[in-house]
Amino acid sequence: MKPAGFAYHAPDDLDHALDLLAELGDDAKVLAGGQSLVPILALRLARFDHLVDLNRIGVLRGVERADGALVVRAMTRQRAMERVDDVPLLARATPLIGHFQIRNRGTVGGSLAHADPASEYPAVALALDADLELASRRGRRSVPASEFFQSTWTTTADPDEVLVAARFPRWEGRAGFAVEEVARRHGDFALAGAVCAYEPGARAAIALFGVAPTAVRAPAAEKAMLAGVPADEVAHEAVRDLQPADDVHASSATRVRLARAVVRRAVTGAREEAGA
Repeated sequence: MKPAGFAYHAPDDLDHALDLLAELGDDAKVLAGGQSLVPILALRLARFDHLVDLNRIGVLRGVERADGALVVRAMTRQRAMERVDDVPLLARATPLIGHFQIRNRGTVGGSLAHADPASEYPAVALALDADLELASRRGRRSVPASEFFQSTWTTTADPDEVLVAARFPRWEGRAGFAVEEVARRHGDFALAGAVCAYEPGARAAIALFGVAPTAVRAPAAEKAMLAGVPADEVAHEAVRDLQPADDVHASSATRVRLARAVVRRAVTGAREEAGA
């Protein structure tokens, strides 16, 4: 199939893009890397009268370090995250995203804004308490990752807003990190996945993806991990309240079993790396 007809806009600067979104409202959709949106349009699962392409806007590309955080601008290609060494969860999650051709075109901001529940980056953002910066003609605002993701493919961003950057806190000192997932084939969306960060005696963060309408934190499991509880018991706490939907890819019970397995592996890996 081919997409339904639409008007294509390719602004050269952010102000022009924001003007277009303010004018066009719900009839417009932002185009970043296109690795999720273009297939959806081609299958006619969604239709928009206007596409606003952000690829010519240079200020939306690049990475900088400021105030203890890694600031990733929204149009930064996913492949660049493979070389980020001060936010290990980003570097380890990235090779699991599709295939290298996807990562060459896909963007960090596009993945976050698309909010697919089986996607790795939203889980990383949630685990690290990242802040997401949104811009519109009305101004800018920062939204914690915990408030940004609302449901499948749904965020708190308004139709006239653009995600311009994500701020990922850096964990200093002795810490361990792990990303684990199960997929039918490498590059497929995860049936269940987990990201884990651990600083012995100080803090732990566990987020799951592929098992709910959004990525989810596991605070009870984090508390258990900090207390030194065995990894299998931590994993049990992480999945205690999960109720994934049955679908053509896996039953709810299967996803829960897989989630428990990936949490156990992630907790074990993060602890080992931290020397705990």
